[in-house]
This record gives sequence, structure tokens and C-alpha cells, in this order.
Amino acid sequence: MKKLNLYITKQIIIGFLLVSFSLMSIIWLSQSLRFLDLIASDGISISIFIKMTSLLMPRIFSILAPVSLFAAVLFVYNRMLSDQELVVMKSAGISPFQLALPAIWVGFALLFFTVWNMNYGVPLAENAFKDLQWKVKNNVSHLMFREGEFTHLQKDKNLTIFISSHEDDNSVSGILINNERNPDKRSTITAEKGFIVTTASGPRIILINGTHQELTKNNSRFSSINFERYSVDFGLKNTKSKGKDSARRHSFEELINAFSNASLSPTDQKKWYVEAHKRIVGPFLSVLYALLACCGILVSNFNRRGQTKTIAISLTAVVLIQAFDLIFGNLAAKNLYWLIFVYANILIPSIICIAILINQNILTFFKPKKTGVQNV
Repeated sequence: MKKLNLYITKQIIIGFLLVSFSLMSIIWLSQSLRFLDLIASDGISISIFIKMTSLLMPRIFSILAPVSLFAAVLFVYNRMLSDQELVVMKSAGISPFQLALPAIWVGFALLFFTVWNMNYGVPLAENAFKDLQWKVKNNVSHLMFREGEFTHLQKDKNLTIFISSHEDDNSVSGILINNERNPDKRSTITAEKGFIVTTASGPRIILINGTHQELTKNNSRFSSINFERYSVDFGLKNTKSKGKDSARRHSFEELINAFSNASLSPTDQKKWYVEAHKRIVGPFLSVLYALLACCGILVSNFNRRGQTKTIAISLTAVVLIQAFDLIFGNLAAKNLYWLIFVYANILIPSIICIAILINQNILTFFKPKKTGVQNV
């Protein structure tokens, strides 16, 4: 029995990893389309682009993990049923609950990992993503200036900057700036070195040891000035805020004590408090979905035409539970009494599934009794 459980557990884990990798790859590609504009318009590097999109994966994994486990458990047991391995095991006296134990243990292992991911991994990734997003919008040194390339900082290409290299002290060297923002004048600035600074009005570059040449278009007057220090405004607005403070960026302790946070509005306090309870309930979806997959395959009778009906029932149950989880969560954010239904949505189906796996005769109470006419 131990070897059988290890075999089934191994198959479920392999299936879970394959399904999770496939789904997360698809989601990663779809999410990447949102940030392609940053490469085209802001000129960020590929490494920054990959880092930004990868920081979204912990949150996506916490959503996809229960669904991936459900698909893996369903596939493994359905294949064993098609090969009539489950029929032989049931004939040997192995109960459906014993056969479901490998899936249940994998569900609990995923539960503990999801607890860590939702309470530590996701907040860290969300904060890192917001910080990196803010730097992309405000830091124009390494993110917007590429060595040996001309960079247009405005859509009408009135301000063009060229740098030779980035230095270790966060400065840039070999600077050439062509400024045509003033329709009456055209200026060209060269400098040996420069520093990018962020001010209240936006980012600026402080140039050191350079030349400022200016040509007036009306009278073709040319002037040239050498300088030791000169400042150029990029004309970009500085985004001071890093965006609205999301509950996902905070720890469980901060969320569960939201009502003692005076800086939050009453609406946000409820949202944070509900998010704390969803971090308690959410990981149990892995175990519940594993139980639903087991009930759909292990309790039903073998059918040579396939298990389409039982699989459809299990899949419908997963969709309903996921939908109710979203509905009750949104309602609880408005009225905390709905939190009872958030927990009931997980607890009641779990109890029913365990009871069915332990004693599948329970299902006979829901079957209509056959009636017939007795012949005299």
C-alpha cells in the first residue's frame, strides 16, 4: 500500500508541475503584452521587462495552484480508471478514501506552501513590483538612457540625448543634448559628465564641464558658452505616488488589525480585514479541489464510454465554488457578516467530499427510488 501511495503521489506531483508550468507560461505571455509599451516608448531593457513580469507570478500562482492540482488529480485517477487499475484496487478491498490519500497529502503540502506564498511571497513581490514600476517612470538614467544610442524624451522628438557610457558612481559620461523645444532657438549641449537627479518638478540632468551652443533661427545668431555646471530639465512629470496602497502588499498582521489603522477609510478597513480572512481560507482550496477530483473519479462506477459525466460534475462544482468565493468575498467587503459564507463555501463541500469518500453509500439517499408494478 505504501508503494502504491508513493506511485500515485509521484504521478500527481509531476502532473501538477506540468499543468502549473503550462498555465503560468500562458498567463505570463498574456501579462507581458501589458508592458510591451514600456519597451517601445520608455526604452527599458529586456532584463527589467522580464523582472517586472516575473514579479506578478507569485500572485498568479496562488490563484492557479488549486486549479492545477484539480486537473492533475483528475488526469491521474482518470488514466488509472481507464487502464482498469482502480477496478483491480477496489476489488482488492482498497476503499476510495485510501486511494484518495495521496491526492489529499499533496493538497495539504500545497496548502502550507500557499500559506507561505500568500503571506510572505506575494507581499514581497507586490512591493518589489511597485518600487520597480515607480523607478521605471521616474528614474531615466539606467532605464531610459542606453549607451551609444540617441534617446528621444518627448514624442515630438524636440529633446534628444546621447550618452557614451554609464559610470559606477551612477553618473553618465560623454553627453550630447539637442534641444529644439523652443521654436525660435536651437541649442546643442556637450558635457564630459552628468548626474541624473529627481526634483519636485521632475527629473533633471546636472552637466559638468561642457559647452552650450545656441542658434537663433530668426537672425541666424550663433553663441557658444563654456560652463562648469549646467542644468537641463527633461520636461517629464515626476510621479510622486507609487499608486494606491493595495492590501496584497501588506502582511497578515497588518491586515487582521486593519480596524486599528486610523489612516485607512472604513471601506478600506473592511477590505483589508476580508483580505486577511481570504488568506486563511484561500490555501484550503487546494485540499478541497483535490477532494472534488477524487469524488468525481473514485466513487463513480467504471464506464467504458468514458467518465465525461462525472468529470463535468466535478468541474461544475469547482467553477461554482470559485464563483461563490469571489461573490462572498466582495459582499464581505461591504458587510462582514458575509464572512460566514466565505468559510462555509470551503468547509461544507470539504465535509461532504470526505463523507462520500469514506462511505459512498451516502449517495444512494440522493438517488430516486425505483417504482414498478407488481404482477399478481
